[in-house]
Amino acid sequence: MGQDENAGEGRQVREGRPADEGRHVRVAVIGSGFGGLGAAVRLRREGITDFVVLERAASVGGAWRDNSYPGCACDVPSHLYSFSFAPNPDWPRTFSGQRHIRAYLEHVADTFGIRPHLRLDHEVRLMRWDNDALRWRIETARATFTADVIVCATGPLSDPKIPDLPGLAGFPGRVFHSANWDHGYDLRGKRVAVIGTGASAIQIVPSIQPAVARLTLFQRTPPWVMPRADRTISAVERGLHRALPFTADLRRGLLRAMRELQIQAFTKRPGELGLVEYLARANMARAVKDPALRAKLTPDYRIGCKRILLSNSYYPALARPNVDVVASGLAEVRGATLVAADGTRAEADAIVFGTGFHVTDAPVVDRVVGADGTTLAEAWKGGAESLRGATAAGFPNWMTILGPNTGLGNSSMILMIEAQLNYMADYLRQLDGLGGRRRGRDDGTRVALAPRPEAVRVWNQRVQRRMARTVWNTGGCTSWYFDANGRNTTVWPGTTSEFRRATGEVDLGEYEVIRAAAPAGPATGAKAAVR
Repeated sequence: MGQDENAGEGRQVREGRPADEGRHVRVAVIGSGFGGLGAAVRLRREGITDFVVLERAASVGGAWRDNSYPGCACDVPSHLYSFSFAPNPDWPRTFSGQRHIRAYLEHVADTFGIRPHLRLDHEVRLMRWDNDALRWRIETARATFTADVIVCATGPLSDPKIPDLPGLAGFPGRVFHSANWDHGYDLRGKRVAVIGTGASAIQIVPSIQPAVARLTLFQRTPPWVMPRADRTISAVERGLHRALPFTADLRRGLLRAMRELQIQAFTKRPGELGLVEYLARANMARAVKDPALRAKLTPDYRIGCKRILLSNSYYPALARPNVDVVASGLAEVRGATLVAADGTRAEADAIVFGTGFHVTDAPVVDRVVGADGTTLAEAWKGGAESLRGATAAGFPNWMTILGPNTGLGNSSMILMIEAQLNYMADYLRQLDGLGGRRRGRDDGTRVALAPRPEAVRVWNQRVQRRMARTVWNTGGCTSWYFDANGRNTTVWPGTTSEFRRATGEVDLGEYEVIRAAAPAGPATGAKAAVR
């Protein structure tokens, strides 16, 4: 296909195709970040081409498209934060920035032929399971689809979270979240308040500090910050990786192995993290000479309880004369005056929220309606639970990429994504075998798989037992890993190798097999039977 044809294909997909209305596909993938594109590539490699990728935005990239704030970069080394099946020998830095990661994802979409499957500007409004037809009915902003299987890859960092603060609506200045950066607003010479001290805030603060008149950081909880071993990857290194790809594989393998060794301290022996705390304190002391400021910035919880942040410029920026650190969260807005919980006041022209995302309460769960008419949000009101981070009881042929308890505290989420792609691939193979389906032909009995509630319960009890001794649960902090019920439903309490083994293949003993009474055509109402 030539360049002009590709351009036309892109326009046609962007504008929506009339033929899409009511179209049935084998698989519908929701989202086009790392998880969604990874799923799409794996489907094609499995020989499945009857699928669409439904994306609410106008381009691919997920969190790396949305988060374009100043200083945005990854805190995982570049060669580990990329797909094993799509190595990039030309990463410019050991820790790459947002622009290069987004370009990498665009490259993946092009290289693996994903563009024709993309449906951009197709925000999913509803996913409802049809018990008779044994398929999902999907409503987007631009069309309706049906699908045998849904792979939900919306990701945990897709919906920004802004606290409901008294008086915020009356603030006369500019307000935006780090994931919705207002590039049209010039911060130079302004009084800027940054709310939060997470991974985004520690990149934003040093990036804007030299330009603003006054920067006030509202810090509810100080983070532990370690030096960032970032550098330019030399032309010699890049050339070596291009000429001898195994050298890039070796580099990736070493990076992964180092993090696999580290995870033991996080999950089994949190007491061993004392040396890391000492190094973090020394890092702070080098940049912050004021004892009062150091006291504000010193955490009172075990390092690792919250994600350890990496920066060489955060502490120096906080020590600058035009920066104030308020050791309290923002509680109220009175006109242009911001009032902290401890009563401290600050005037501001702009408020930048670095307050994270809806992780344990993602809005997408309100849009998924299962076999008994219950939404996923209702099913998970006591806490999100899935089988092996992928499938949910009562929701046949629906699976997540990066579902409950698949997050990591110190390594690359791409490793977890690829493990779940293995599970997805075997899930589809099992469906094909059970239904007598031949690749590319829908001439078998329609079949669905639904995880048994007991299997989901056993898996999650095992996860929570292991979680009980981890630093995330015992470290003395309150983090976004915990849901409203006080359960850590976010992090995986083990190594990525363990997770890969646990998701290598589908155990049919953990599933109910649901069969249609007869092959279901577009308008049939075959009664489903469970056996």
